[in-house]
Amino acid sequence: MEAWIPITIAAALAQTVRFMLQKHLKSTQLTTTGATFARFIYSAPLIAILIVAYGSFSQQVLPETDSRFWGFALSGGLAQILATMCVVALFGERNFAVGITFKKTEVILTAIVGYLLLGEGLSIMALFAILIGLCGVILMSSHALDMDTPLSGRIFNKATALGLASGMFFAVSAVGYRGASLSLSSGDVALRAGYTLALVTASQTVAMAIWLAWKDRTQLSAVAKSWRVSGLVGLTSMVGSFCWFSAFTLQNAAYVNALGQVELVFSLAASVLFFRETVSRREIAGIALLGAGIMALFWSL
Repeated sequence: MEAWIPITIAAALAQTVRFMLQKHLKSTQLTTTGATFARFIYSAPLIAILIVAYGSFSQQVLPETDSRFWGFALSGGLAQILATMCVVALFGERNFAVGITFKKTEVILTAIVGYLLLGEGLSIMALFAILIGLCGVILMSSHALDMDTPLSGRIFNKATALGLASGMFFAVSAVGYRGASLSLSSGDVALRAGYTLALVTASQTVAMAIWLAWKDRTQLSAVAKSWRVSGLVGLTSMVGSFCWFSAFTLQNAAYVNALGQVELVFSLAASVLFFRETVSRREIAGIALLGAGIMALFWSL
């Protein structure tokens, strides 16, 4: 088994736990922006310490960065912030499993963004997989409303917009991180992935801290007061992010995100077992259809 496969599965599991914790924070203590900031502020110091320690232990010098690296890294970092905010906001619109499934449109969109930015092409089978996934998204977005509501209102709604936006932003971040890591000319996979992650997370933390200090200063203290849960968000974020970055360094981002659809299974289990939410047959069908599209995309690459 290639190394990127178990690494990707571990990343999906850690990410599911992190989103569960953020959903709890969003519903009890923090705003959408505060819950997003929590994942960065508590993970950035851990990542920095670990990558410096790893470089020293493995006797490797930290790689040099250039403008190409920072272009990919900063665009990916900004896209991830926006994507995370969309997902946290989405939890207020739909249940946990469907919210995560909307986010998984990133799998389909990553193939498109990868082609546009890195020249990684799409086959006819991949295009067919995109259509299957799109049908699943439409099925989930057309949730039960009053029958007098026009079809456009049942499909084009806030949940759809947030879900598709998060998918696009996560796709941009995945391709950005892969491009940044591949632009480093020295170090093994762990060092390049970890160093990219450390620099990106530090820049995200600074950017969000400045934003909150300007727009919503009370959330800075609220994140500090919620350190028990927010600290776990940071820890699971660090584990998940390092696994994602390592997988992106080892393999095409579209492959990685395609396998990452196993998160659908984890999120459905979390929705039912932890949040006691009901998932309708239609939503399950939509999840299954999107999952089929994702798997078809995986086998086409």
